[in-house]
Amino acid sequence: MGAELLNQDEVDELMSAAEQNGSQGDGRPRQIFSRVRRSNDQIDIQPYDFKRPERISKDQMRALEMLHETFARNFGASLSGFLRTIVEVKVVEAAQMTYSEFISGLPNPTSFNLLRCQPLEGQICLEISPFVNYPIIDRLLGGSNKELFIPQRPMTIIETRLIQKILQRATIGLHEAWAGIRHIDFVLGDMESNPQLVQIVPPNEVVVVIGFEVKMTNRAGPMSLCIPYNVIEPLVEDLSAQSWFVTGSSKSGTDTTERIAGGLSGAMVELEATLATTSITLSELKALEVGDLIVTHRPASSPAVLGVEGRPKFFAQIGQYRGGRALRIERAVHPHERIDLGGTGIH
Repeated sequence: MGAELLNQDEVDELMSAAEQNGSQGDGRPRQIFSRVRRSNDQIDIQPYDFKRPERISKDQMRALEMLHETFARNFGASLSGFLRTIVEVKVVEAAQMTYSEFISGLPNPTSFNLLRCQPLEGQICLEISPFVNYPIIDRLLGGSNKELFIPQRPMTIIETRLIQKILQRATIGLHEAWAGIRHIDFVLGDMESNPQLVQIVPPNEVVVVIGFEVKMTNRAGPMSLCIPYNVIEPLVEDLSAQSWFVTGSSKSGTDTTERIAGGLSGAMVELEATLATTSITLSELKALEVGDLIVTHRPASSPAVLGVEGRPKFFAQIGQYRGGRALRIERAVHPHERIDLGGTGIH
């Protein structure tokens, strides 16, 4: 059977029909399916890299960074008191990456410590560099860190026991920092020197890594906190910057008030008791002589006004107590109460 050939008119008709169908197809709105119905004109389409997924927004990352800045300050203060030297801990970065990327960037050996976060499920890990561990160990054993050699080997049992005291202070600092979001008990779990042997989540799982720098006298080294996304997923909504600021400011405001009140409680204030007041002219003041009486319209039985730093606060009666002058407070002065301390006149 021979092939059927089209003439030129039939070819032109097919080309015209194809062009019309193409223009109609381009004019149709593209259907994008989502859980939230929105206008197609307002949809912002952005490329997504499945190798480096980002599940936490920038505001939530900023909240996490500021939360761990609080941890860094508390942890540094705790280490300073424990080691009897100035230790400074500060946040240097906060980033999202996969667990395999985090592990590949760690030295071997190092101090790789797992922390349980009750009541949250899963574990987080706190990695402390040998450049931090061995100066701390040297300090605890009486050294000066001046000519300290950093060995490239796993820590001994004694060294591990000493670092556990540091890790216990780190768990306390994390508990205090996270208290504004939720009550979490951080408990030290397994300790490992080779991070490649520990897999708390799949290699492609998203983790949040908070990088710290620890400085002690003439030594400095990194420290990293790795938080898998599935651990903090129940708290993601609570990590918005607004809710965190409100919680943090409320707590810090209460602490500040108590600290200020404690400091002011020991401050000295000046008290004065005023019986009566009057006014005279300058010429009357110059003419005053011994024996002159300054008269007021206030009765002698009226209580004195006890002032604190020049402000009237109480009414009190004048008397004596154990041979000294004394004031017995009768009542407080009301905020808008009018006080009449007498009139004018000289006799």
